[in-house]
Amino acid sequence: MTKNFVLDTNVLLHDAGALHAFGDNDVVVPIYCIEEIDTFKKDLSELGRNARAVSREIDSYRKKGSLSDGVTMDTGGKLRVLFAKDTLPNEVLTFDKKDDLILAVAWDVMKTEPEKPTIFVTMDTNLRIRANAIKMDAQDYERDYVRVEKSYMGFCTAEVESRLIDALYQEPSIPKPATLEAVANEFVTLKALDNPSQQALAKVTADGTSLRALKKLDRAVWGIQPRNREQRFALDLLLDDSIPLVTLVGKAGTGKTLLAIAAGLTKVTEEEAYSKILVSRPIFPLGRDIGYLPGTMEDKLNPWMQPVYDSVDFLLALTRKDRKGQASRGFKELQDLGFMQIEPLTYIRGRSIPKQYLVVDEAQNLTRHEVKTILTRAGEGTKVVLTGDPEQIDQPYLDSRSNGLSYTVERMKGDNLAGHVTLTKGERSALAEKAADKL
Repeated sequence: MTKNFVLDTNVLLHDAGALHAFGDNDVVVPIYCIEEIDTFKKDLSELGRNARAVSREIDSYRKKGSLSDGVTMDTGGKLRVLFAKDTLPNEVLTFDKKDDLILAVAWDVMKTEPEKPTIFVTMDTNLRIRANAIKMDAQDYERDYVRVEKSYMGFCTAEVESRLIDALYQEPSIPKPATLEAVANEFVTLKALDNPSQQALAKVTADGTSLRALKKLDRAVWGIQPRNREQRFALDLLLDDSIPLVTLVGKAGTGKTLLAIAAGLTKVTEEEAYSKILVSRPIFPLGRDIGYLPGTMEDKLNPWMQPVYDSVDFLLALTRKDRKGQASRGFKELQDLGFMQIEPLTYIRGRSIPKQYLVVDEAQNLTRHEVKTILTRAGEGTKVVLTGDPEQIDQPYLDSRSNGLSYTVERMKGDNLAGHVTLTKGERSALAEKAADKL
C-alpha cells in the first residue's frame, strides 16, 4: 500500500533531494513550505543552495501537470502541493502561524484520504510531538543519519596467543587472525591469552589482511608527545602520507586540533611533504558572508579562528629553538613565510587544493554535502583532516547522527584511503576533564 508523506520545510532545506527519498509513495509539500523556502533562496549558504534546488525541482514538475492534482515523479509516486482547507484543533494551535498551517495540511490529508497512511515528516522535535497529540504518525527525516548500534572508534582490543605477539615484533607483518573483525587502518591492542600483561599495539594494513606493529615515535611531533594510547593512534594516522583522509572525533580537551596542527607543521616545515598547512573552521552557518563585521578580512576572521591561533601559539611556545627560522618568530611569521594559511570555508567551492595539509576544525557543524564539497577540492598529494565533537553541534538542522563528520566516519570506515580515531580522554587539564564528564 502506498503512503502519503507530508514534508516540513526543514526537510527540504536539509536535503534538496528529499522529494525522491520516499520511493513510489506520494509526497505532499504544503504551499506554506514554498513560501518559507522563498525566504532562503538568496542565501549563499547550504540552505540557500538547497532552497534554490528544491524550487527548480518542483517547478520542473509543475511544467508536466497540475501540482494540486498530483504529478508523477521519476520514483513512481506523485508530488502534490496543497494548502490547508481546515484548521487544527484549538488544543494544538500555537503562535507560529506557518507551523500551524503546515501541520494543518497533513491533518487535512489524513482526514480526507483515510484509505492511505499519512506520515508527517519533520526535523522539528516539538512539531512531531504536536502531530502525535492529534493522533498523526510523525517521523524524523533520517535519510542521512548514521544508523549504527555502536559508533566506530577506530581501534579495538583482541586476545590472541602470545606467539602472535612475539611474531609481530619479529616480522614486518603477520596475517590478521580470522576471528578479528577489525577493518583497514584500524588499530588493535593485542593481549596474550595466557599473560594479560603481554600486550602489543598494531594496525591493520590498508588491504585489511595483515597486522603491522605500530611504529614508535622517535621524537616529539613539534614539541608534542602523545599522552595516551588514542593520541598515539591519532599521530600515526596524521603522519602517514599514504592515508589522505583522517577523521578525529572527541570531546573538548582531547587534543584533536592540537595534534592535527602539530603533525601538519612537522610535515610542512621539517619533512616538506606538503607545500603548506591550511587550517579552516566553518563560519556558522557555512557560507555566511563575513562582511557584516568591520575591518579587514583578518579582523573579521579573528573571532572565528581564535581557537586555531591559540593552538598554534601553544605549539610555538613548546619549542623555542629555531626551526628553519620560524618558530622563534611567532605565528605571523609562519604565515608570512607561506608555511601556514588560515581561512574560512566560505569560498572553498570551485577551488582545487593540491599538495596541502588541510585541517578542518569543528567539522560536526557541516552537512554531508558540505564535507563532500571539501573532500572533492583535494588535489593530488593533499591530506585532509576533519576534527570535531558530534555532541557539540550549533547547526539547527543537524544532530550527532546526521552531521557530516559522523556521516564521513561511518561511510569511509574500512576504506584504504581513510583512517579514524575517537579520542575519549581529556588532556587539557584536570578541571577541563571533570567539566566535560560531569557538566
